Amino acid sequence: MAVRARHERSSRSIVPRVATERAATGLTTRTVDELSIQDERAFRHVPLYAALKDALRRDGYVFRVLPRASARWNHALLLNLTYWGGGGGDVVESDHVPADVIAHAAWHHLAARAVRGSVRAARAASSARPSSEALFFGESIASAFDVYLVGRLLSVSPRSAFLATQVPAMAAVAHDAGLPAKRFAALLATMARDPEASFESLRELLYDTSLALVAAPAADDAHAILAHAAAHPFGALLHRYELSNWVLYARAYASGAARAAREVTRVRAFDEALRRAGRPLEWLSSALFGPGEHGV
Repeated sequence: MAVRARHERSSRSIVPRVATERAATGLTTRTVDELSIQDERAFRHVPLYAALKDALRRDGYVFRVLPRASARWNHALLLNLTYWGGGGGDVVESDHVPADVIAHAAWHHLAARAVRGSVRAARAASSARPSSEALFFGESIASAFDVYLVGRLLSVSPRSAFLATQVPAMAAVAHDAGLPAKRFAALLATMARDPEASFESLRELLYDTSLALVAAPAADDAHAILAHAAAHPFGALLHRYELSNWVLYARAYASGAARAAREVTRVRAFDEALRRAGRPLEWLSSALFGPGEHGV
């Protein structure tokens, strides 16, 4: 009993200390216009970038910035992956943010807005449990946009900071997946030749694989899914993305299809239309951007 009493007193004493530390180390909020955006000159050659940024501006989207004392990229990564969809905007390391992070956040925001039907509905539902389909739809778009950016910038801005960081990271993942350097170079050439088709190819891979994994009952089933995904043209890049986090988060927090039937139906309609579209980003732009916003 004495040990338990000491534990209870100790636990109670931690609560005000944690509250005080939270107040002293809390996240600050910044709109897109209050951030210093890096590599933006290179992104002027990406027609969609200005529209994505403007969508965040119009909707009053806020980023959450870590305090200077704990401004570490791995802290931001952990918070974004663990508290995905928990309300508020993306957590960033500082108010100096790469342009691709702006685009990534915008795609998430636009996908949620489209699935929910409006900005107001998306905000009202930010603490509600989305379906796995909605989670993976937004994340697959935001993540696959990386290969569109690589392909586009290889042609128009080969010295961009984005390429200097992302291409080596992709190369390392591809190497670990057993892809020879010559085949990785060919994959880059495919991205440069048709960035939009590359985007859609990777989007489908990420979306389909995530949905299959979240439904897999055991490791043997999941392994078969991963083996199938590895044969995809972009399969060597699969582990560049945090699929384990996506699947674990969806298993823990996502609503079942029956509870979110209207949302799931809407997502599936978007997904099917994207697969049929000859110009997927052009279609996505027309479907997700609102009046007065300009996409491709």
